[in-house]
Amino acid sequence: MEAGARTSARVTRTGAAAGIRRVLADYATLTKPRVQSLLLFTTIATMYVAGDPSLGLVALTCVGGALSAGGAGAINHYFDRDIDALMKRTADRPVPSGRVAPGSALAFGIVLGVASFALLSLTVNVLAAVLALSGLLGYVLVYTVWLKRTTPQNIVIGGAAGAVPPLVAWAAVTGSLEWSALYLFAIVFYWTPPHFWALSLLMKDEYARAGVPMLPVVRGETETRRQIVLYSVLLVAVTLLPFAGQLFDWAYLLAAMTLGTAFLAMALRLRRHADRRSALRLYLCSLAYLALLFAAMVVDARLI
Repeated sequence: MEAGARTSARVTRTGAAAGIRRVLADYATLTKPRVQSLLLFTTIATMYVAGDPSLGLVALTCVGGALSAGGAGAINHYFDRDIDALMKRTADRPVPSGRVAPGSALAFGIVLGVASFALLSLTVNVLAAVLALSGLLGYVLVYTVWLKRTTPQNIVIGGAAGAVPPLVAWAAVTGSLEWSALYLFAIVFYWTPPHFWALSLLMKDEYARAGVPMLPVVRGETETRRQIVLYSVLLVAVTLLPFAGQLFDWAYLLAAMTLGTAFLAMALRLRRHADRRSALRLYLCSLAYLALLFAAMVVDARLI
């Protein structure tokens, strides 16, 4: 009897521990950690371009930025729970699957946003806190609530929210904003449409089923591929501005031209070959493109 009771207790504890791990994993999923990783990388890179920050300042800025982005992600899960339930890729997310209550996701996101503002304003500076908050509000109110369900230009305009991290990083180091910071903002801004439209080509049918007016759904795949090429050309041109503005030297210019040529070549390939493989390749390579470009900025600013 005693052995059976001990076994039953162990099973109960194991089940409880597994349940706690699942809850923690679900709340971590609400913060969209995969999206955050690239945002945090651009934050760190920008900080070392802007100056010589201490490790403590970098850590505090990253934690504050992660809280803000995580809060925006959680609130996005709340508002998008109806359309997430209609798409295979998102149906198992914590809210549409029923594992996390909608109100809990909303409260969690608000708490993270408040914590971000408090942390950044008290330990970094108020400007960085306000910019991080503007990114959260832009993503939630402008993109998620307003644009996403109303216009195929949703990702173009709403993409500004995802371009805020370099501004937060610059403000964290310098306490102000300069044209140099706006160059980096513009790079992420113009990178977002071709990056996301490549994904939307892969998700066209699911977006159509959910009634989300993404560009491939409203204007068709041919027009989407054309727009990807046009925005890729704009992106490559914008990446040359930091060199023209003397923020970076020849090492960055070489990297920007090399990476830009490769990116544009993939966009043109997608225009010629209307297949899922080309869209997936551009989507995945766009992640590496932005990371390598910001890494080149650090190398040029700190080592060259």
